[in-house]
Amino acid sequence: MSGNAAMMAGKQLRASILQMGNAPAEASIRLHDCILWIESGELREKFDLCKRPLDERGYVLSAEATFDPPTKPLDKDGQGIPYAVYGFGAQLAEVEIDLDLGTVKVLKLTAAHDVGRAINPTLIEGQIEGGAAQGLGMALMEEFVPGRGENLHDYLIPTVGDMPPVDSILIEDPSPVGPFGAKGIGEQALIPTAPAILNAVYDGARVRIRRLPATPDKVRAAILARANGESHV
Repeated sequence: MSGNAAMMAGKQLRASILQMGNAPAEASIRLHDCILWIESGELREKFDLCKRPLDERGYVLSAEATFDPPTKPLDKDGQGIPYAVYGFGAQLAEVEIDLDLGTVKVLKLTAAHDVGRAINPTLIEGQIEGGAAQGLGMALMEEFVPGRGENLHDYLIPTVGDMPPVDSILIEDPSPVGPFGAKGIGEQALIPTAPAILNAVYDGARVRIRRLPATPDKVRAAILARANGESHV
């Protein structure tokens, strides 16, 4: 939504600049300090923006745009279009488990996500890594018990020492709704991280942890319960 709004506002602003120079749509625009150049063929217009009056917002030129994605509410049968764009992704976690202590260390995360179009691949990879870090915290560390904790002093969040390498795989399936085909990625990278880690724990220790976070005491208790033939939830 914000990407489309920014793109639309940019187009409006470009149109206003070209109108200021009475230039065609294909003209090029260059800005250096306060000097604005508009060029097209033999046309070469120069504007000193520092000498032009400001609008009510304090700018020489400004534009505003709003984008509301097309959606439809669900009908009585639960059918509709509640979201304009859907993201798809899959993640794989490789973990190391100490069966005696119940500690879990994530060795590597592989994250494949449909990003629509990767306008800025480095930024997208950063978003995936940030979401993965939050997901790792959710899976193994972050816990606040109302009534027992009075502040966030003992609330553990992942640091750089807790994060494993993250292999980001960008899959581009352009969205007709997104700006230039792009899709959002922030929340999408968070959601599958914890399930991937807990599935890896199950694959390695054959125990299911259903209450997060999977702290060492919970993992160790589940391992002991399995060894004794007891059920553990």
